[in-house]
Amino acid sequence: MQQTKEPSFRESVDLMFNRAARLMDLSPGLEQKIRVCNSTYTVRFGVRLRGKIETFTGYRSVHSEHMEPVKGGIRYALSVHQDEVEALAALMTYKCALVETPFGGSKGGLCIDPRQWDEHELEQITRRFAYELIKRDLIHPAQNVPAPDMGTGEREMAWIADQYARMNTTDINAKACVTGKPPHAGGIQGRVEATGRGVQYALREFFRHKEDIAKAGLTGGIEGKRVIVQGLGNVGYHAAKFLSEEDGARVIAVIERDGALLDDKGLNIEDIRQWMNRNGGLLAGYPNATHVPDGAAVLEEPCDILIPAAMEGVINLSNAERIKAPLIIEAANGPITFGADEILRRKGCVIIPDMYANAGGVTVSYFEWVKNLSHIRFGRMQRRAEEARSRLLVEELERLSADKGLGWTLAADFKEKFLTGSDELALVRSGLDDTMRTAYQAMREVWHSRQDVEDLRVAAYIVSIGRVAATYRSKGL
Repeated sequence: MQQTKEPSFRESVDLMFNRAARLMDLSPGLEQKIRVCNSTYTVRFGVRLRGKIETFTGYRSVHSEHMEPVKGGIRYALSVHQDEVEALAALMTYKCALVETPFGGSKGGLCIDPRQWDEHELEQITRRFAYELIKRDLIHPAQNVPAPDMGTGEREMAWIADQYARMNTTDINAKACVTGKPPHAGGIQGRVEATGRGVQYALREFFRHKEDIAKAGLTGGIEGKRVIVQGLGNVGYHAAKFLSEEDGARVIAVIERDGALLDDKGLNIEDIRQWMNRNGGLLAGYPNATHVPDGAAVLEEPCDILIPAAMEGVINLSNAERIKAPLIIEAANGPITFGADEILRRKGCVIIPDMYANAGGVTVSYFEWVKNLSHIRFGRMQRRAEEARSRLLVEELERLSADKGLGWTLAADFKEKFLTGSDELALVRSGLDDTMRTAYQAMREVWHSRQDVEDLRVAAYIVSIGRVAATYRSKGL
């Protein structure tokens, strides 16, 4: 079979940018300014570990400073290299613009396998990497705010925040230098689940529009839909869990690095997660489903919704023709290559693009950053006031009923729900839901109103590039 050359991840992002930019009225100079990556800092540092000095290579790339601070995760993986970090930074610029969080785009990476090091060694490495970035203002509450990504989590963010505070003892906003921290260290409720929750809200919004469901050749809502999830890390696990437990979707397969689990009746995601935690992150040996060693082949199984939630480039020229899912939601960054995107569109597959689908993380990161700058948790001022107002209404209704001898009572669960004021988690979910809805509607508007826009990805790029361009114009560029 004649294999055409697959573009790299960064080239894919550039090619997708070009598809959208062609349909826009941008001056060549402004288009180039938005496209290019402003700067990439490469650092090589040594840490004394296990009796010798180990040298590590890390990156922090800033794609666009049309708004500051710039925002983007730090990933720990052996596959990290400059091109990947720059492509991810570009996606962050467009993602932040699309969901209207006031950040530019950035990304960081450290070329390391976190599984090879003990916790105390990882802390030394992380603090040293953070030190190198902090002293160049590449971690700073007003200039550059990292977050977790693949291979990092709350623990690493807490180390980075502490390192920044040690180096900037008089910065009252030190906690805002990084997001994705544990709640006890200045984090926010709902951050860990945020990206997976965002995928759920994105699908809920998609299924509110009959016209869009029809374009994917589907009918009805999420309930009963057969779902395949590739990657059961933080994002894939939460998305699969919420869709199956709360929306009645049937997750028929999950794919991980040692193969896949299948069950047409639907998998118990929480049970699988517990199994993986006990068995070194492996699916093999799980007793309640069929294990298939060739995970990649399971991507091609028939289903209604496919959720790639791991690495970039998993759907590419070599397998795109055989993908049967009519609806794909990109929970990972760049899981579909530019070439595969063309093939899938030709087949009539609807793709909900990464820059929208996985924007839940940066949205809730924004809430955390605001919380750190305001030095008060969400809901602290208004929660009991809400409850008191609700109680007034309930008591008045019950008094009227007693006075008139009507004898009716309010359902106990209604009363409980109605009398509960919004705490931080409820407010975070509400803000995330609102963000995912309005961003989808902005994309959808472009998708349906323009003859020359044939898919959601181009629509997403048009919306976000348009917003970045407007910001640059207002700066006089």
